[in-house]
Amino acid sequence: MIKIDKIKQLAQEQLEQWISIRRHLHQYPELSFEEWETANYIASCLDRWGISYQRGMVKTGIFAQIEGKNPDAACITLRADIDALPIQEQTGLPFSSKNEGRMHACGHDVHTTSLLATAFILNELKEEFEGRVQLIFQPGEELLPGGASQVLAEGWLDQSRDFPILGQHVEPGLPAGQVGFHPGPFMASADELYLSVYGKGGHAARPQDCNDVVLIASHLVIALQQLISRFRDPLQPSVLSFGKMNTAGGATNVLPERIDLEGTFRAFNEEWRAEAHQKMQQLCQQMAQSMGGRAELEIRKGYPYLHNEESLTHSLMQAARDYVGKDNLVLLPQRMGAEDFGFYAQQMPACFYRLGTGIGPGLHHPKFSPDEKTALPLGAGLMAYLALFQLNQQIKKA
Repeated sequence: MIKIDKIKQLAQEQLEQWISIRRHLHQYPELSFEEWETANYIASCLDRWGISYQRGMVKTGIFAQIEGKNPDAACITLRADIDALPIQEQTGLPFSSKNEGRMHACGHDVHTTSLLATAFILNELKEEFEGRVQLIFQPGEELLPGGASQVLAEGWLDQSRDFPILGQHVEPGLPAGQVGFHPGPFMASADELYLSVYGKGGHAARPQDCNDVVLIASHLVIALQQLISRFRDPLQPSVLSFGKMNTAGGATNVLPERIDLEGTFRAFNEEWRAEAHQKMQQLCQQMAQSMGGRAELEIRKGYPYLHNEESLTHSLMQAARDYVGKDNLVLLPQRMGAEDFGFYAQQMPACFYRLGTGIGPGLHHPKFSPDEKTALPLGAGLMAYLALFQLNQQIKKA
């Protein structure tokens, strides 16, 4: 097994290169499934280092491989997402986004840089380990249907073997220098709800002549909340929230004919998720009809819940403790946020962990700014070490 000190040295001595890469990516963010120039830049780095890769993965993605000695002895996949968000940056940094209305506010510039740096380290050490490492620079994490689902659909990963996959995400809730793990169900599924209620509009002083869609929608919001709380297992986290409501017309004295609501439904159990979808459809149709109106509920199925395979995650936590020290390893709680990495976790042993970037503005905030000097070498070195550790574990079991 390669010594930790050697990996840390490689990660630290190239810090200026990692910062340069990250700042370039940060200045030129591209939205989901539009990451053409981002992919060109990633390819230029891989070319410079002599790392083989293929383009065309979900159009803008890149699939790379680093082979050690006896490459068929073991395999592990590492993934980074490369897309940005439609946010206008407000950090005031000299390397702020040059693309109007776009920003790496979720840290995907850090993810991509860390994976590139990991690739550099592993390529430097390829004569010293056995097995192979697959690298996925994935587009479209921020937008349905999620790039991960399409990577799998296009057959880039061999799902007939239990090869593990690792993913890393920045965490502004952790001090820079710390990393966090959670074995088992970690992040929720996420579905988008689009509810439209139709009725007969008219004068608000004569409700008997109308079908009040505002009243129907109000009852539906309450009834749907009760449905979730009464039918789900109390030990299974789940949440339903409506964040938007619009009417087609309406005024203080006018009842509209239509009202539209938008929300999200999240869960940690795929069976309950499917059951809830069915029950929500039935409730909306039946309740609206009983009140003289009509309801249409569109459920856009999003990412599945993300399950960190327990034995793999516990093993990697031990390795991470060796790398960062026990005081810098944090056991994280479950969270209701979602990640398309969940698609991978449904198909193969997976571990998705968090990289502390310093306490400050949170993810998707226009002032989000990670501590790059601490996070980048740690993100690169730790991922490289975890990959080599897991390859070694596979070889031991063979």
